[in-house]
Amino acid sequence: MKTILLPTDFSKNSINSIDFAVELFKDIECKFYLLNVQKASSFISDDMMAVTSTTTIYNTIIDAAKKSLSNIISKLKKRYKNDKHRFYSMVDYDNFIDSINQVSNKNQVDLIIMGTKGATGLQKVIFGSNTVRVIQRCNLPVLAIPDNCTFSNLNKVVFTTNNLTSFDATRLIALTDLVSLYDSKLHVLHVADENHIAQKQNKNVDFFNALFTNLIHDYIDIKAKDMYHVVHKYIVRNDIKMLCMIGEKHSFLERLFNKHLVETFAFSIDVPFLVMKNN
Repeated sequence: MKTILLPTDFSKNSINSIDFAVELFKDIECKFYLLNVQKASSFISDDMMAVTSTTTIYNTIIDAAKKSLSNIISKLKKRYKNDKHRFYSMVDYDNFIDSINQVSNKNQVDLIIMGTKGATGLQKVIFGSNTVRVIQRCNLPVLAIPDNCTFSNLNKVVFTTNNLTSFDATRLIALTDLVSLYDSKLHVLHVADENHIAQKQNKNVDFFNALFTNLIHDYIDIKAKDMYHVVHKYIVRNDIKMLCMIGEKHSFLERLFNKHLVETFAFSIDVPFLVMKNN
C-alpha cells in the first residue's frame, strides 16, 4: 500500500493536485494524508475581533481547517467511490517544512504530491515558494502538479540528467513504480553542458538499461543558459507526460532554481514534475 502526503491550502490549485493524485493511483491501494499547515500570521485582525472570549484563536483556526478538510474528503469519496483509497485529514500549527517532515516520518510517507502555479511571463518564477522549499528541504520524492494540469495518461516520461553522479536504484523507486504501473516509455535525456562527464554518462546508460526495458536514450549538447528552453522543447516535441530528475548539488534542478537564470529565462513547466533525492 502506498502512502501519499497531499499538502493543501484549500486553493483551487492544491485541490487540483489532490484530484490528480487520486486519478494517478486509481488502481493502487493508497493511504492519502491531506495536510493543512496553519500559521499565526494567516489569522487577520478582523478574524481576531470576531473570536469570543471563550474561544482561542488557535482553536478557531484549527476547527475551520478541519471542517474544510472533511468537506474535501467527503467530495473525493463521493466522486471517485474507490475502495482502494483511504483518506485521513491532518491540521498542524507549525513551520510548514517542519510539519511536512514530521508527518512524513511519522506516517512513513512514500511520495509528496502538491500543486504549483508554475511559471508566468510576469512573475518569472517557476513554483510557489512552498513547493520550492519542500523540493529543496525534504528528503522524500516530490511530484509537483502545475496549475490546471489534469491526469490523462503516463505513456511517456522523461528523466533528465547531466551525468554528474551515479544513481542509486533505491532513490528512483517513485519513478520505477510509476513507469511500471503505466508501462510508460522512459526517455533518458542526457544533457551535456560544461560539466559533462562522458565516463559517468556511459555508466548511467548501463544503469538505466538494466533497470528499465522500455526506454530511449537521447543526447543533447547545450549551453547552460539554453537548458530550460531546450528541455521544454523536448517535452513538447515528444508529447512527454511527466518530467523527472534527481535533486542534488550541481544538478539541472539546482540551476532550475537559480534566481538569476530563472529571471532571465522564464521556463514554463506545464507537465507534472517529479523530483527525487540521491543523497
